[in-house]
Amino acid sequence: MKKDIHPNYREVVFWDLSSDFKFITRSTIDTNETITWEDGKTYPVYKVEVSSQSHPFYTGKNVLVDTAGRVDKFRKRYGK
Repeated sequence: MKKDIHPNYREVVFWDLSSDFKFITRSTIDTNETITWEDGKTYPVYKVEVSSQSHPFYTGKNVLVDTAGRVDKFRKRYGK
């Protein structure tokens, strides 16, 4: 491999802020913050808004959209 053309591939902690869930994986993401993990080592941390622990598709807590109410509102506003 050529030197100095590949990104730094390392272990990074991803922290889901909405569910306070943390997991460690390997990534090339660049971050300035660090966190001490359960094993006592310090890892770079990247904060995310949604992960598999908080996304409605994976949690099964889907928010149902009131489409019938929207259609009635549209018909009321713009006629039949």
